[in-house]
Order: sequence, then C-alpha cells, then structure tokens
Amino acid sequence: MDLLIAFLVFIVVMVSAIIFDYTMIIALVIGLAAFMLVGKHRGFSFKSMAKMGMEGGKTSLIVLEVMCIIGFVTATWRISGTITVFVYYGMRIITPSLFLIITFLLSCLLSYALGTSFGVAGTVGVIFMTLARSGGVDPVITAGVLMSGVYFGDRGSPVSSSANMVASITDTKIYDNVKQMMKVAIVPFAITLIAYSILSVTNPISHVDTELVKAFESEFNLSMWAFVPAVFMILLPLLKVGAITSMGVSIVSGILVACLVQKIPLLEVIKVCIMGYKADGEGLGAILNGGGLVSMLEIVGILIISSCYSGIFTETGMLDSLQEKLSSMCTKFGRYTVMFLMSLASAAIFCNQTIATLICADLLKKPYLEGGGTKEEMAIDMENTVILIACLVPWCIGCSVPLSFFGVGPECLPYAIYMYAVPLLYFVLKKRWYKN
Repeated sequence: MDLLIAFLVFIVVMVSAIIFDYTMIIALVIGLAAFMLVGKHRGFSFKSMAKMGMEGGKTSLIVLEVMCIIGFVTATWRISGTITVFVYYGMRIITPSLFLIITFLLSCLLSYALGTSFGVAGTVGVIFMTLARSGGVDPVITAGVLMSGVYFGDRGSPVSSSANMVASITDTKIYDNVKQMMKVAIVPFAITLIAYSILSVTNPISHVDTELVKAFESEFNLSMWAFVPAVFMILLPLLKVGAITSMGVSIVSGILVACLVQKIPLLEVIKVCIMGYKADGEGLGAILNGGGLVSMLEIVGILIISSCYSGIFTETGMLDSLQEKLSSMCTKFGRYTVMFLMSLASAAIFCNQTIATLICADLLKKPYLEGGGTKEEMAIDMENTVILIACLVPWCIGCSVPLSFFGVGPECLPYAIYMYAVPLLYFVLKKRWYKN
C-alpha cells in the first residue's frame, strides 16, 4: 500500500507539472522524496538511500557527457548555417509531387546527424510546416511525416541521447545497437517511404514560398562549406569513430565555418555554444533559436534524478514483487510483448520518454536476464518499443512538444507511420531480425 501511495503521488505531481507548465525536475524531486519515505517505512535510513541514489546517478554520467556535447553541436549547426543550408537546398529541389518525400528524408537525415528530435522539429519541422500551409498541403499529414522523420534519428543515431541512454543502462555497445536498429529499420522504412510516396503524389504542394528562399539567402551565407559539420557527423560514425570524437570534430568545424564563412566573431560563437543561438529580430532566423549547453541542463537534471530512482529501487527491492509478476508474464506471453505493454503503460503514466525508459529497464532487466534473454536483446527491444511508443502518447512530452512546434494536434499521429511500423513489425519478425 505504501508503494502504491508513492506512485500515486508521483503521477499526480508529474501530471501537474504538465498542466501547470512547471519544470519536471520539481515533480521528480517530490516523487523521489515519496519513494524515500517508503524506503524509510521499510527500514532503510535516509543516509543509506542517499548513497543508493548516488550510485544510481553514476550510471548516467557517460550519457550526461554526450547530452552536453549535443547541446554544443545543435548550437554550432545553427550559427554556422548547416541546418539552414540543408533546408535551403531541399527547398530548391522540391517538385510538387515530392514535397512530403523530401520532408521525410531530410528530417530523417538531420535527426540522424544531430541525434535530437526536438532540435530538428523546432527548426526544420517549423519551416516545412510553413511551406505546407502556404503551399496547400494538408498540415496534419505533413506533421505526421515529420514525426516519423525526427524520431528516425532519435531512435537510431549513434549520437542520440536516448540511444546512448539505452546503451548505458543496459551495459551494451552503442554501435552494436545502432547496427541492429538499422537492420530492423529497413522494412519499416521501406513501407513508410512507399506510403509517403503515395501521399506525396496525392497531396502535391501548389508552390514553394520564394520569400522563404530569399530570407535564407539574406540571413546566411549559403556556402557549400556549411555542409562540412554534417559531413563529419554522418561519415565519422560510419568509419567507427567514437560518438564523442565525431561530435567534437563536427563542433570544431562548425565553429570554423561560423567564423570564416558566416563572419561571426569567435567570442560570439563561443557564447552561442553555451547560451544557444538567438537571431536578431523576428525574421526567419528566429526559427533557429535554441541549442547550446544551457538548453540541455533540464534534460541532464531529469536524467540524474531519474537515475537516482533506479539506484533506490534496485537496492531497496521495492519493485521485487512486481518484477516477479512480470517474470511470470514474460514466460507466458514473451519478453517483447511484456516490454511493449510496459512501455505503453509507463509512457502513459509518467509522460516522459526518459523516465519511461528507466522504469522499463528497472522492472524488466531481471526478468530478461533470468528468463533466457540477453542485455543486447533488451536494448534492442527497448529501442523498438518505449523510445518510439513514449512519443506516440499525446500527453507525453515526446509527443506534445513537437506537435506544439508544428501547430497541430494528435490527429496527425496516424500518419507517423514509421513510429508504429517499427514496433509492430518487430513483434511479428523478431525471430528473423534479432539473433543473439
């Protein structure tokens, strides 16, 4: 009963954070206090639970480093014109019947290179939604296409914070996971591409707003050098260069492009890396506002506190009885089925992709490893369930934030074909796709 009360408190404060728009960190701290009271009630001291939480927090350190670096990457790509030049040339090659296809492929490419769904949704996504509305393309369909694209990279990029988090909490290798994810993604991606080809032909864009093109040309030097940071980010991981090294090279090249091509003073570029990009005025450049180290601080705080939960849950054995029930369900229905159901439940309850991921890991690690599964299997199963499913729940942050950028409601989700094609097809074809 004490654990149930703590969960109810946690759910209430999480929902309140969303409704009243205050930081999720406050809700997490209140929830953590509630669970520590449960631990106290069961005979653990606050001091010992603090140590448990710290040990759990240590597991997030490698991911925190990646997240901070991602903040620098997203800032340099903005100020160097890298994001702009992709969109600009994408717009130049648009023909009426290819609009949705180009929207999907470009958002896939940029989300894979940047590893961030929100960063791509808030920049490229906003621009293509503007083009769709001005060109007579259904914004609901366009938003669904963009959701598929931005979460392609969020799930499967070696520089994605969620992919690195899954690798960290399952103690697996990020590049091995990415290799498996890409293999699994082939069929869903092909199906999605075919579906969007049909939708693209039946929903052509009437015209491309030339004013947007002119605005890009006036605000940025659209030199081909602006592609360089992206080239490094895409090619180096393919050559098995470490994610952090790849991002470091991309950051340095982005700074050089910003200074030498965009003619921005070095001190200003460094400031942007820390504080984020902020365009002068309210023009098109303002769409690119954001990024930087500061933009990642709340995410870092959420991950640290969430990892503390993990340490306390594990060491106090609070969830042992639930784990036993889940182990029985895994034996009866299969590990992936249970992971799928837990992903849906945790995303719906906790409204956050990071927290849902950590909850699924805490509850299912023991059933997986003791039930004949491997940590590698668990990592891929998580990537194919909670990472995507959490972003299909309308009130979850992973869904509501991009939709707020796009200016549409959850009616666009049926068109996010890739996001549910992956978990559903994997359910059917897991034995063929995944091998220990």
